[in-house]
Amino acid sequence: MVDAVSSTTAAASATGRARLAENFDTFLSLLTTQLKNQDPLAPMDSTQFTQQLVQMTGVEQQLLTNDLLEKLVGNTGSGVATAVSLIGKEVRADSDLAALSGGKAEWVYKLDRAASDVKIEVLDSKGRVVQTIAPSDNNAGEHTFKWDGKTAGGSTAADGVYSLRVTAKDSEGSAVPTGIVAQGVVTGVQQVDGQTLVTIGGAQIPWEKITLIRQAPEPETDDTQTASNSNTNNPDDEETSTPAAA
Repeated sequence: MVDAVSSTTAAASATGRARLAENFDTFLSLLTTQLKNQDPLAPMDSTQFTQQLVQMTGVEQQLLTNDLLEKLVGNTGSGVATAVSLIGKEVRADSDLAALSGGKAEWVYKLDRAASDVKIEVLDSKGRVVQTIAPSDNNAGEHTFKWDGKTAGGSTAADGVYSLRVTAKDSEGSAVPTGIVAQGVVTGVQQVDGQTLVTIGGAQIPWEKITLIRQAPEPETDDTQTASNSNTNNPDDEETSTPAAA
């Protein structure tokens, strides 16, 4: 229903704007002709011209108001109003962005098939490579890459949003298709220039890029002192796919 209303409003605005442009051009032509051919001894009343200009301006403002209403309708149906419900949910999105905070940033990337050579590059907001990693686990499937914020020169990168680039080749030198997703809990929703953005792990990502939504896991609590000695905290039992640097 919202899509139908939005489409109808958009079509009406476009038609109205086209007619306004035609009428305004016609009005200016007539006005110019009248001014050129008016009797110098009995000039035309300028008040009439002013009123007509005001009317034309009012129509234009009405069309701009319709455009604003159209955006509001779209936001109500599929923008901020819907995205707000994602706050507190764990999501996945097709995005190569992640925020570095406190020396921690994390991405999930996928190799469509096993590769013999994989290169992971971390890029800053200006597209400059700040770190390059050669992971040891190049099997097909999903892998988690955790970056400690260290640059190729050994310095600590400033907190902020970084992007990931993954290139892979098989044993024959052919490119292996890859994919990158952002994963985390949605902590905020913001609208910028008519686009709805959700905050995932400190990075703002268009909400339409979200591909998976699920309930965030409950935080683990220690009910007893002996719980800290259970097998769940044994490093040998934990599965990790964090690539190792070459």
